[in-house]
Parts: sequence; C-alpha cells; structure tokens
Amino acid sequence: MADAGDLYLSWYWAGEVDAPGVAVIPEDQVAAAVARFAAALPRPEVPGGLEAAFTTGELATFDAENELAQYLSRVFLPFRLAEQLYRLWTGGVRPYVRIQPSPRVARIPWELLAPDPELRLLDIADVGTLAPAGLVHAPGRVARSWSADRALPVVAVLDPRVPGFRADSALGSVLGRMDGQAPLARRVAEYGDRLAPAVTDPVDAFRRTDVDRDWLGRALRAGAARLLYVGHVTAATPESGRSEEARLHLACTDATTGFAPIDRIHRPLSAKDLILGTHAAAADPVDGATRWPIPARVALIACESGGDLRFGEALGLLAAMIHGGAELVTASRWTLPTDLAFQRFGAAGSGTRPLQDAVCAIDAAHERPDPVEALLRWQRERLAAWRDTRQVVDSPLLWAAFATVDTHQCSS
Repeated sequence: MADAGDLYLSWYWAGEVDAPGVAVIPEDQVAAAVARFAAALPRPEVPGGLEAAFTTGELATFDAENELAQYLSRVFLPFRLAEQLYRLWTGGVRPYVRIQPSPRVARIPWELLAPDPELRLLDIADVGTLAPAGLVHAPGRVARSWSADRALPVVAVLDPRVPGFRADSALGSVLGRMDGQAPLARRVAEYGDRLAPAVTDPVDAFRRTDVDRDWLGRALRAGAARLLYVGHVTAATPESGRSEEARLHLACTDATTGFAPIDRIHRPLSAKDLILGTHAAAADPVDGATRWPIPARVALIACESGGDLRFGEALGLLAAMIHGGAELVTASRWTLPTDLAFQRFGAAGSGTRPLQDAVCAIDAAHERPDPVEALLRWQRERLAAWRDTRQVVDSPLLWAAFATVDTHQCSS
C-alpha cells in the first residue's frame, strides 16, 4: 500500500495462483475509516478515553464491532481480491496473506475485516505483516536464525520497575501484583534454567530493578533464542516525523548514558540507542547491533510497540529489532488495556487476566516452529469466544492489537 492523497493498493499471488490486481481508495474514504477506527481504541491520554473504549466505543459490543468490521472491509478490501479469496476458501484453501500497510493505515486490524457479517478475513486466510524491504535488506544487517538458536536462553524483561515511578503511576506496573499461581508466573517457571535472568522463584522474574540496558546487553551477547519484553513503550507521534524517538522503559537510572531525555530519575532506552549504540556519545563507539544483538524472535508486549509502521521512514523499535537481527517481531498496533482496566471498566472478574493470557499465548507461539500460524490459531479462538459470549472481556480491544512482522520476503 502507498499513501499519495488517495491510498494505492496492489497485490500479487506467489506462484501465480491467480491474477494480480491494483486498486485506488479515495482519500476521503480512507480518512473517514481511519478516524472512525481510531475513535474506538483505548485513549488513556484523553479524559475518559479508556473507559469509553470499554463502554461506548465500537469495539465494546459485538454488533457495533461487527458493523465496524464490515465498514472497514468495504473501504479496504477490493472486490476483486475479496472474490479471489472467497474462491480459494470455498475450494478448501487457506492462503497466507501478508500485508505491507502504508503509514496512514498501519493500525487497521486486517484480520477483523468482515466481507460478510458471518465471515472475517481471519476465518478464510492466515494474515501477517510484511516488514519493509528497506529494513530487511539494510546494509550491515545480520539476520539470526531461530532454527540455529532455538536451544539458547529466553531473555525476559517482565514489568520492570522504572526508577522514579510508583507501581500505580503512568510508568508503573502493567501486570499488577504477581503470585506463583498467576498464568504468566507458571509459564515462566516452565523455562527453568533456560530463563534469563536466572531465578529460583518465578515471581522473582517480575518487577526487577536490575534489568537495565547494560544487563540486557550482557544477556543478549551471551546468546539468546528469543527476547520477551512486557512493560511500557512510549511511542513517538507520527506528526513528529521522529520514529527513532520511540522508547523502551527498562530499569535504567538517570546515570545511564543514552540519546533519550531523562524522565524524573530514569533514562529510557530509545530506538536511536538500539540502532546507533554509543556512536556520537563515546570516544570508542560500539554500534547498537553489537551492543544489543537481537535474537531471531522478539515479542514487544507494550502500548504501540509497533508504532514505527505509522511513519514514512520506520526507524522505531520494530526497525531496531529487525536491524539488530530479528527475523520475526510481534508487537502492538495500539494502546493495550491492562487486566485492571478489564476488571474496572469491562466487568471482568478479579481472577480474569486477559493481558497475562495474551502474553502467555504470544510467548508459547514464539516457541513453535511456525509462530505466525500459532498466533493466528489463538486469535481465531479469541474470535470464537467473542462470537459466543459477546462480552467485552473477549472483544478485539486486546487480542486484535497484536501483529507479527515477518522479514521473509515472498517470491513471485
């Protein structure tokens, strides 16, 4: 897809299974659809914006969300492509559709598009996001291989304590109080000696004060199969044009050297840090990919962690992970509601933990030979629950936020 006033879209079929196609979507239709969908998302920066997403927003009730999905399909799914997909579906074939969105439509959840009230794109196709070719083929990038590294440790940064911020503050805990019976604690316990940081009690892997950028560098340089991050990301706004200012919040203090400005007594780790390393900041500089060699698979479970796809020049956290060596990254397209938000605004029971369940599902998928298929299977299960219960705890507010960006390019 390409933004040029109107939205220009083209598609082709690997192996020439069917005819390629092109389409043009008028600018006013694109703008209206993007604005309508954005209004349905959680907006904690706006007074009442989080509660509205759970109560009056179009993702809060099944009928409203289904109508929104049909509307998005009418705008963004060209008739010829829909016809081709339907023909394959009725013939018993589920194609793998990989989408390279333009910046303006990067937050659209393509999986939810409903060409029919009873049918979603997720029902008839496997849907993934293709990394920009410029990132994949960037000079100096050394891609790592899951098949070669799969036995190496899992480096996990789980809800780190951000210096200067209380647990109930803006950069406080995203997972809440952890106990040994919590879904994610049980998941962490399964890794045993394969987990970094090394812990005897899985609860000790959460809310740590020592998981700063130096620790992360040492853990990654020692060798890793995967990186799992659950915490806070501060995304740059598309209007700024500075995707490299996206920031990952670790346990780094203000004594840390880096490109991001200090926030209270904390310096975030920016995408610029991850790409440039200590260039322009040290007499003997080390580039980012050497200081933080990124493993083959990365999960960034944080608000708008995939936000650099909204920029014409993607240099944010996704780009940093791919440049550093990742072949596959799962990230979020919008603000993620926490378990507490579901309990407070979505009438979820105190034992309900949708965010923890999502982290477990993503983490488990990244251990599978085909993580994209495993994640899509989980999303289909969530879609089935949404159709069945029609309760906001099962709505796409959370599970549709995640997209998996793949660096393997299709061949025609």
